[in-house]
Amino acid sequence: MTSASGPASRSARQRIILDHVLQVGSATAAELTELTGRSAMTVHRDLEDLAARNLVRKFHGGVSALPTSVFESSSDFRLLRRAEEKAALARTAASFIEPGMSLMLDDSTTVLALAHLLPASAPITVVTNYCQVLSVLRDAPDVRLIMIGGAYSRTHDSFIAPPDQTNLEAYAVDIAFQSTSTMDERMTYHQEQDIVTMKRTMLQSGRRRVLMMDGSKVGHTSLHRYVPISVFTDVILTEDVDERVRERIAEHAAVHVAPSSPR
Repeated sequence: MTSASGPASRSARQRIILDHVLQVGSATAAELTELTGRSAMTVHRDLEDLAARNLVRKFHGGVSALPTSVFESSSDFRLLRRAEEKAALARTAASFIEPGMSLMLDDSTTVLALAHLLPASAPITVVTNYCQVLSVLRDAPDVRLIMIGGAYSRTHDSFIAPPDQTNLEAYAVDIAFQSTSTMDERMTYHQEQDIVTMKRTMLQSGRRRVLMMDGSKVGHTSLHRYVPISVFTDVILTEDVDERVRERIAEHAAVHVAPSSPR
């Protein structure tokens, strides 16, 4: 319910703010004051609350959902970005899977695109820490789901814990699928150390280890080194990655180019 001065309830107002920031990437406090029709002080309190819940990141004069080299964007924002590229990567990744396999899926929205295709390969077993994967596959016949992790992260919509608290050493899966924030021609990176630790532990469980990366992530670095590309057996890239860069990556792992449309 709204009034002439803007949304009446705090939750409704914050949803409007969050939806807008997720759609456009960042917004100033002045923009959001005009959007909601409420006072600058009210909007400021809303932004403080949203930032405290790790739903947005504050900067001087506004908030952002965009990633930086230090902070990763929220799962909600990442779900909105590069959907066609993620679908292309997922189609190529799905060709690696056969019925009866066991898979490890990380909490990246890129790998989530693959989760939507997995029922066609059932029966399979899926091990993951990502709640979105649970939502996609919980009603899928012949898909056995195993959830791992520790403390729930609202920013990532996943469960994250130190290696000794995850029980990940108990698993040995056929394929571990991952994506990460950035990569160059030798190394992969992520903005957050606890995510790096979790991903490394998950990756070790895979006999085959597959990295899925769209072109916007290639040629950049983030704060923390993750693992060398050579730790992966396979790297799937979108067609917009320069051929010379692909060739240099291919010195460290098998490279597969994901067609932009089904073939």
